[in-house]
Amino acid sequence: MRWASVLLAWVVAGAAIAQSDYPARTVRIVVPSLPGGGTDIVARVLGQQFSTVFGQPFVVDNKPGAGNMIGIEAVARAAPDGYTLLMVPSTLALNSVLYKKVPYHPVRDFAPITLAATAPLVLIVHPALPAQSLAEFLALARQQPGRMSYGSAGIGTAPHLCMELLKSMAGIDLVHIPYKGTAPAAGDVAGGQLAAMFATALTARPMIDSRRVRALAVSGPQRVGALPGVPPVAEAGVPGYSAMQWYGLLAPAGTPPAIVARLNAEALRSLRTDEMKERLAADGAEPQGSTPEEFGALIRSELDKWTRVARAAGIEPQ
Repeated sequence: MRWASVLLAWVVAGAAIAQSDYPARTVRIVVPSLPGGGTDIVARVLGQQFSTVFGQPFVVDNKPGAGNMIGIEAVARAAPDGYTLLMVPSTLALNSVLYKKVPYHPVRDFAPITLAATAPLVLIVHPALPAQSLAEFLALARQQPGRMSYGSAGIGTAPHLCMELLKSMAGIDLVHIPYKGTAPAAGDVAGGQLAAMFATALTARPMIDSRRVRALAVSGPQRVGALPGVPPVAEAGVPGYSAMQWYGLLAPAGTPPAIVARLNAEALRSLRTDEMKERLAADGAEPQGSTPEEFGALIRSELDKWTRVARAAGIEPQ
C-alpha cells in the first residue's frame, strides 16, 4: 500500500512538472478551412502571439473539407496533451444540426479554451427595393407573403439560418434560393434577381460602399465598427434577435486543466492587442475572450438554438 502511494505521488508530480514545462515543442493549431478566411486570420494572429510568449512555435495547419468536419475530427481524435489545438467557426455546432453522421460530438469531444471573436452578418437588399429600414422591409414582406425571395450560401449555412430565424421571429414568409457561396448570392441581390440576403461583412461592405446594395441591419446584438451606421436587427424592429458567426479555440477532451488555463490566459491577452483588432476589422469581426466555461455554455446554447430554427424551417439532417 505504501509503495502504491509513493508511485501515485510520483506520477502526479511528473504530470505537474510536464504541464509546467508546457510547451516543450511545436504546437499545431488546426484550422478546418482554407487560408485567408476569418478562422484562419484569428488562428494566425493568436499563433504568432503564443509563439512569442511561450518560446515555442505555434503553427497553423489548414485541414479543409467536408463542411469543416475533416479538420475538426482530426483534433477530436488527437492526443489530449496540448500540442494539437483547434480554431473553429460556429460550424462546430451547426454540423451537428445539419448532418446525421458527424464524426465528433461538439461538447463531449473537446475542452473549450476561449471564444476568440464574433462577426455579425449584414442584411442587404437591392437599392430599388422600397425599404429604407428593417421595419419597412418587414412591412413589405408582410404585404407580399411568399413573393419576395432571399439568397444564401447554401442550405443550412449561417446566411440561411439567420434569415430563417428572422422569418420565425418577425412572422414573415420569404422564398429561399440557395447558392453555392455568399458572393454569387450577394451578386444577385445587387443585380436585382433577389430581394435580400444575410451576407458576411467581408462580402457586403464593398457593395454597400459602392451603393450596389443597401444595408438594413446587422445580425448581432450591437453595432460594429466596420458598419457603425447599421443598427442591429434587435434594435431596428425585432427585439431579442441575435445571430452571430463566432470563432473559438479548443483542445481535445481530456487536455489537462492547467494547460487549458495557461492557453486561456495568454489568449485573452492576445485578443486585447491592437493587431488583433485591426486584422479582424476587415472581416467585420471583433475580438472577444471568455472563460472556458463560458465558451462551453455558448456551444451548448448554439446547439439548442439552431436545432429549433432548423426544425421550424423544415431542414432535416442530411
